[in-house]
Amino acid sequence: MKTTITKFYVLCLILLVTVSINAQDFQGKAYYFSKTTMDMSRFNRGGGQMSEQQKKQMEARMKSWLEKTYVLTFNKEESMFKEDEKLSSPVNGRGPSVWGSSFSPGPQYKNIKERVFLQDQEFFGKQFLIKEEMKPLEWKMGTETKQIGQYLCFKATAKKVSTEVEMAPPRRGNNEKKTDSLKVNDSIKSKEENTKDEDVKMIDVIAWYTPQIPVSHGPSEYWGLPGLILEVSAGNNTMLCSKIIINPEEKTKIEAPKKGQVVTKKEYNDIITKKMKEFRENRGRSDRGSGGGRH
Repeated sequence: MKTTITKFYVLCLILLVTVSINAQDFQGKAYYFSKTTMDMSRFNRGGGQMSEQQKKQMEARMKSWLEKTYVLTFNKEESMFKEDEKLSSPVNGRGPSVWGSSFSPGPQYKNIKERVFLQDQEFFGKQFLIKEEMKPLEWKMGTETKQIGQYLCFKATAKKVSTEVEMAPPRRGNNEKKTDSLKVNDSIKSKEENTKDEDVKMIDVIAWYTPQIPVSHGPSEYWGLPGLILEVSAGNNTMLCSKIIINPEEKTKIEAPKKGQVVTKKEYNDIITKKMKEFRENRGRSDRGSGGGRH
């Protein structure tokens, strides 16, 4: 009985403070801090164990890759998710490398009415337009709640297939064994490439959404819940909303990207994997040609 009364009061609270999205010019902006953790032991293979100081130095160098700030601009049907250039500053006064910027995700457009996902992506000077049909995750709605800022959020969980290609920059050393430690993980394959269930890598997704903002948007590829997703964790990445602006004075036009070679996400990942293989082969030839850097 007490639980029922509590849920009733929670529902009343949500109804009282729910944002109205009926206006034609409704728009919102949500700012997210994204953090990705990395297993530093992957750098130990072939080169001995890294000291704690070396690990900290490596983490500091990769901070611009692993910690980013994004802004999600949304209306009732469309959204655009991209890195917030105003809040993203170079580490130690240095801007992102060509390598890092090529592997950073470009602006992501979603239209939940037409179920269209588009990503404006540049890869080493070539423009691509990643296009996918949006397929909702099989969300399991929970009753657990928590407060994120001024918004009451509910928990939802799901599982998804990992189709990401694991990236790491090529090491500049001449030791071929050391170079091997930073190769693309060729064992990571997309769902379409696998025929056996045991080969498909599944990751858990935990999302926190607020019905107080009744739109089905969320950061990156996530969507499909009865409220804006304010926090989502999947694999080794977590995105947390730090600020929300409803109906900002200066509206941002949400436009679907149109330029670039149209590819699916799988086709784009195949292109990256092929390019990475070329880098490795060229590095191997260079190392062999210089005698492995030995004097």
